[in-house]
Amino acid sequence: MTVTPETIAVARKWLAQDPDPDSKAALEALIAGAEAGDAAAGAELTDAFSGMLEFGTAGLRGKLGAGPNRMNRLMVAYAAAGVGAYLKQLALFGNVLIGYDARHKSAEFARETAEIIGGLGFHSMLTTEPTPTPVVAFGIKHLHCNAAIVVTASHNPPQDSGYKVYLNDGMQIIPPHDERIAAGLLRTSKKPLFMLHRSTDHHMIGDELVTAYLERIARVVGNAGPRDLTWVHTALHGVGASVVRRVADRLGFAAPIEVAEQAEPDPDFPTVAFPNPEEPGAMDLAMALASERGADLIVANDPDADRCAVAIPDGLGGWRMVHGDELGVLLGDYLARRGIEGVYATTIVSGSMLARIAAAHGQPSALTLTGFKWIARVPGLAYGYEEALGYCCDPDTVADKDGISAAALVLAMAAEEKAAGRTLADRLDQLALEHGVHLSDQISVRVEDLSLITVAMARLRAQPPAELCGEPVDVVDYAEGVDGLPVTDAIQLRGETVTATVRPSGTEAKLKCYFETRVSPEVTARDLAGSKAEAAGMMARLKEDVQAALGL
Repeated sequence: MTVTPETIAVARKWLAQDPDPDSKAALEALIAGAEAGDAAAGAELTDAFSGMLEFGTAGLRGKLGAGPNRMNRLMVAYAAAGVGAYLKQLALFGNVLIGYDARHKSAEFARETAEIIGGLGFHSMLTTEPTPTPVVAFGIKHLHCNAAIVVTASHNPPQDSGYKVYLNDGMQIIPPHDERIAAGLLRTSKKPLFMLHRSTDHHMIGDELVTAYLERIARVVGNAGPRDLTWVHTALHGVGASVVRRVADRLGFAAPIEVAEQAEPDPDFPTVAFPNPEEPGAMDLAMALASERGADLIVANDPDADRCAVAIPDGLGGWRMVHGDELGVLLGDYLARRGIEGVYATTIVSGSMLARIAAAHGQPSALTLTGFKWIARVPGLAYGYEEALGYCCDPDTVADKDGISAAALVLAMAAEEKAAGRTLADRLDQLALEHGVHLSDQISVRVEDLSLITVAMARLRAQPPAELCGEPVDVVDYAEGVDGLPVTDAIQLRGETVTATVRPSGTEAKLKCYFETRVSPEVTARDLAGSKAEAAGMMARLKEDVQAALGL
C-alpha cells in the first residue's frame, strides 16, 4: 500500500512526542519503510493512523504500537485524562485504583495512568505488582475507590494490550459512560503530551489487598467440608498462580500440581497459540500432567484470572473440557443448594438450564446481553455467568467475573462429590435427569477482513432460515431491542428444542455462533444415554444449518 504524505506527516508529529523509546524506534522504522516503498510498512502505518481506538468492552483494547489506533503510552495518557475528566464531571473525587497484568508494557501503562490521574487531583493507588483483574475489582469497594482501571487484554494474543474501566459501583462501564470518556479522550488527544499535568505522588497497594480478597473468598466458600482432592492448575502464563496457591492453602486444600511451563507470567505466552483455555491445545500440557499424576480435576485461569476453566476425566482414560454452560449450571446449582437467594442470571448466548435450576429452588432468573457489564447490573443478583468461562459468585464484593473465587468453589464442590463417591460428571448427569439434557457448543470464525462479518450478519437478517433441524424457529433480532434489553448486533433463532445465536465478537475479529440443543426431562429420565446421543445428533445438524444460512 502506498502511504499518503498526510499520513507520514501525522506519524512524524506523533513521533516527536512519543515518550516510549521502543514504540518510537518501531515508528521510525515504519516511516522509513513506508517512504522506501515497502507495501507492508505502508499498510501498517496507514492502519495505525487511520483512526482512533474506540471504547468497546468496558474500555480500550488493541494492538501494541505507535499511533492513535494502537495501544501505547500516548493513548494511555489520553485515556487516563479522559477518565479523570469524566470523574470530575460526576463529582467522583478521591481514590482511583490502578492495576495491571503481566503483558508487554502493562506496568509502564499503569504508571502512566497513575501519574495522569494523580495530576488531575485524584488519589492514585497503584498495585505494586501484576495483579489479577478480580482482585482489583474487589479493591474498588474494599478501598473505597470512586473508580478503577486495569491495564489488561485478558486472553487476547500477546501483541495486544487493553484498558478496563470501572466506576464506584464496582462495575465495568456501560453507555453513556464509555461514550463520555471517549469524548474526553478525543478532546485531550488534541493537546501535546507535555501539557498534561502529572503527579508521581501515588500510593502503592501491596499484599494487603490480596490478603483481604483471600479472606472474603474464605467466607464465601466456608472453611468446613471435605478437602481431599488432587488437582492440576495452569495460569496460562498469566498472573493467577500465586493467588490461587494462597486460596488453596487458606481453604485447606492440597497445593495445586502446577503446569510448570505455564505457572509464571510470560507476556509472550510461548506454549499456546492463544492464551485462552477455550482454544484448542491450550490445555494439552495440563491434561498430560493430570494423567501422569492421577488428578481428580484440572482448573485453569486465563492470563488476568477473571475466567475459570475446568477439565474432568472423560471415562476413557483421557480428559474433557467442561463447557462454560456446564460449569455455569454446576456453580449455580451448588450455590442454590447452599441457600444463596437472589436472581440467577446469564446471557442471551448462554444455555437455558440455569433458569430451570433457579426455578426449582424458588429463585428468580434473568437474561442479559453478553458481558459482565450487563450481568453485574441485574437487580438483586445472587449469581451470574456467561458461557465464555465467566462466573460471578460473590456480586456484593466483586461485581464482575472472577476466575479465582469460581475456582475455589469448584474445588469445594468437587471435594464434596468425591467424598460422596461421585464426580462432577455424575452431578452433571443428575442435573440432566432433573432438567433435561442441555447440550451447548459454539463456532468462532476468525477473519482478517471485518467486512465479511458485516456481510454474514446482513445475509442472516435478510434471509433467515424458517427451520433448523427440521423444526420451525422464530427470529429474534436484538438490533431491534428485545425484552427491554439494550440494542446489540445479535440474531437468535429459537425453536422448541434448538437455539442458535449469532453475533460479532466484542473484543476480537471473529464471528461467534452459539448453539444449544435440548431433550425434555421426561425423555431424559427414561434414557439418559440415548438423550445425550439425540442432543449430539441435533447439534451436528444445527451447526450445518446455521453455517449454510450464514454462507460460511
